[in-house]
Amino acid sequence: MRKRIGFLAALLMLAVCSPRAPLRDAADLDKVLRTAVEQKRVPGVVAMVATADGAAYEGAIGLNKDTIFAIASMTKPITSAAVMQLVEAGKVRLEEPVATYLPELGKVQVLEGSTLRSSKSAVTVRQLLTHTSGFGYEFMNAVLHDYVAQGKAPSMESGGDGFLQSPLLFDPGTRWEYGINTDWLGRLVERVTGQSLEAYFRLRIFEPLGMRDSYFNVPVDKQPRLAALFRRTEDGSLAQEKSQPLEPVEFFSGGGGLYSTAADYLKFEQAILAGGQLGSQRILKSETVAEMGHNQIGILMLRPFSSVMPEVLRDGYSLPGGLDKFGLGFGLNSRPLNNGRGANTMSWAGINNTFFWIDREKKVCAVLMSQMLPFGDAGPAKLGEDFDSAVYAWLK
Repeated sequence: MRKRIGFLAALLMLAVCSPRAPLRDAADLDKVLRTAVEQKRVPGVVAMVATADGAAYEGAIGLNKDTIFAIASMTKPITSAAVMQLVEAGKVRLEEPVATYLPELGKVQVLEGSTLRSSKSAVTVRQLLTHTSGFGYEFMNAVLHDYVAQGKAPSMESGGDGFLQSPLLFDPGTRWEYGINTDWLGRLVERVTGQSLEAYFRLRIFEPLGMRDSYFNVPVDKQPRLAALFRRTEDGSLAQEKSQPLEPVEFFSGGGGLYSTAADYLKFEQAILAGGQLGSQRILKSETVAEMGHNQIGILMLRPFSSVMPEVLRDGYSLPGGLDKFGLGFGLNSRPLNNGRGANTMSWAGINNTFFWIDREKKVCAVLMSQMLPFGDAGPAKLGEDFDSAVYAWLK
């Protein structure tokens, strides 16, 4: 009899603490997503939320919950986590010049005006992690865009890894600018481990966390689950882009090459939220995660994105969350926000309007995925703000 009571108590505890049990009625969260799709802010959306107790909300409007998205720059935090695993193992040092591991970076120069000059200091691993190395993006920086247009460096649009030949735009450590830093970090992981980035991710991050739908090359049998890409037209409507068959890639872009689902990415977030561990699987030490979530750029500040390709990125756009600082692979807000986010919430996004945030102070994380351009369009931007506020109101 005592054993039976103990068994029933265990079942009751399991039901109460089930990681799939919603905290409360989520009608308000569903309404935010449904309204955004009905008002054509986004073509479709999948959103998920987790707390310290486990996954707490899943919602999908116009898409299936297992839809696979091109997550673009949401690849960067995963690559950064891989680098920090190597730091923990003593194979990489943050203050070390990257040229120690990637000798080709010892020759990189600074583009000043229309000429190249030697850099005043060497690029370090920390500077790549914090986007203070001097590298930029051609679609965000007019000087670099013109340099590439003149044929002096390969374009990202040409495919492959040729764009890694781009010069620096300023001396390392002198300002913050978003750029190709994390692609170099992906190359660093490959060089240090002797594995492809895909193989390393699979072994050290995806399999331990149960991320079974995350790939650089999506298997053929899963490609029907890929989200279609939409674009905002001049009349304000949304038009689906003509789908192109996926060609297998050989260059695994640590800065933006992954495809994933909301559920998979939430698992990565949950591990970070819990200090580097999901269930019995630990991918990072808790002190490492804490360091990744601290300001690493001192008095330097993040600023709104500039754009020379408005069809891809809206000029002057700032990511949601009041981001003003940067940690090791994550954007941070140094102050708490009125909508509920705690200080130093770790967040970022992907150019196809996918978003995530990890609030380690208030023990909640979320992912919000649509698939449209341009990044910074008012539709997904408003959805992100509304969902963010609704999550914190729901948690209260």
